[in-house]
Amino acid sequence: MDKAPESLLLHAPEPPADAAALLQMLAAVLARPGLEPAATALAVALSQSLGAAHVVVALRQGTQLASAGDSLANGPDARRDLPPPVQAALHEAIDQQRTVSWPPVREGDVIVQAQRQWAGAGSACAIPLAQEGRIVGAISLKRDAPFTLAEITRAEDLALLAAPVLEARRQAELSGLRRWREQLQRRPGGMPRRAGIALGLVAVLAVPVPWRVTAPARLEGLVQRALVAATDGYLQQVGARPGDTVREGQVLVQLASQDLELERRRREMELRQHETAFRAAQARQDRTQMVVSQSRAAEAEALLALAETQLARSRVTAPFDGVVIQGDLSPRLGAPVQRGEVLMVVAPAGGHRLIVEVDEADIGRVRAGQPGALALSARPGAPLAFTVERVLPVASVGDGRNFFEVEGQLAAGDAATLRPGLSGVAKVDVGWRPLGAWLLARPWHWLRLAWWRLGP
Repeated sequence: MDKAPESLLLHAPEPPADAAALLQMLAAVLARPGLEPAATALAVALSQSLGAAHVVVALRQGTQLASAGDSLANGPDARRDLPPPVQAALHEAIDQQRTVSWPPVREGDVIVQAQRQWAGAGSACAIPLAQEGRIVGAISLKRDAPFTLAEITRAEDLALLAAPVLEARRQAELSGLRRWREQLQRRPGGMPRRAGIALGLVAVLAVPVPWRVTAPARLEGLVQRALVAATDGYLQQVGARPGDTVREGQVLVQLASQDLELERRRREMELRQHETAFRAAQARQDRTQMVVSQSRAAEAEALLALAETQLARSRVTAPFDGVVIQGDLSPRLGAPVQRGEVLMVVAPAGGHRLIVEVDEADIGRVRAGQPGALALSARPGAPLAFTVERVLPVASVGDGRNFFEVEGQLAAGDAATLRPGLSGVAKVDVGWRPLGAWLLARPWHWLRLAWWRLGP
């Protein structure tokens, strides 16, 4: 940003003879609420005070000049470009950082070509507007008679007082982003610094980083055996709880068996009775009675076998060595159970299956054979390595989201120290991507889906 010369920056208006008129003109500028009304009031005040036919007030917008006020009702406004002769006259004063007039009223090496062209057969004058050590705009005046030194000094005094007011009004109408950009441009080396920051940001966003798909995960047994109630009955004894290690054949649940025991004894007595009757008929050589007793003994033997089977089923045993992962029946002792009800779930102690619940937005990046790491809630400081084995093609719904289950295989050494039922967070390595793509992947996916939903 151009700096104003010391003579212009340190110039303070001396109390002229018409100080009241100067304050009255400044009050007219201050009374206007917006930039364009305030600049127009300044242009009209200078036009009436100096008898100028045309006064234009322009402020800088970056490196360009934009009209802020005009003394003519049909003159340019802030939304239209300045005529080229007026722009040249204003830039002539800004570039030289001093007041320029034609015909010249002050001695010195001053370029006045643009003023001469703009004045034509009359006279013209351009005065820079300075605020806080920088030039924020300029005023162009044009009339038929030449300007005197006293008139130019009066105009400079008013410009010096009005410049902070106009710049404050312009800043108030700027957006926050535009105001920040202008403040950055005013700093020494602002533009190169901004370009350097932009290039650095682009370079950082282009740095490739490992892309990982993060999803909840859980451990399941490689084989899970559900132990169900074979008959209706009542819980009498529980031999294990979830988390306990069990051996093959160990009794885990015992149902009440008093009725079954009585039934078995009754069938035994019936069998013995029919066997005795058969032997008695055999001694009498009563073939008819022998056949009847033999048939009844066979029926009693079958019912006895059924009673013994039901009695054996009242004891639920472990099918293999493993760990109980589900079914805490201790609080239900004495409660009735129904035939087919799941009592416990047992899984082998050494075999595990990792299930990763990958969100549907990320499932397209997951492939079999990709490596990953699992951090369990029980041991977050020791991640476990795994390999993706299979992506199940069926989606599931849970916790208000759609996800696909991905099976993973843990290392043999890690699996031996784990228990089914543990949960944590898994990260699957899906390759390398630029940092910017990693940061914008989810928002970009959401925008594309929203555009497809709302678009034509």
